[in-house]
Amino acid sequence: MKRTLTKLIHEGDYVAEVAVAVIDSDEGWAPYISLDDASMLDEIRESLRRGDTRPALAHGRVYSITELASKVAEDPPKYKTD
Repeated sequence: MKRTLTKLIHEGDYVAEVAVAVIDSDEGWAPYISLDDASMLDEIRESLRRGDTRPALAHGRVYSITELASKVAEDPPKYKTD
């Protein structure tokens, strides 16, 4: 039996959201994905690593990750206690 699963691939500043078919079986190493889907995920991962989003966009959504805050200040803020 097959079902669809959404995989998130994170590389660098990008995350790709891609649907793959998961195969459930009573035999072997189930659940597993097809060789074609595994190759597609590898291709998307490599392209995101290079900064090329086109292959991932052909198969799903791509998000750019933006840092909202830098590291926590080493010295906590000082408050007046008068």
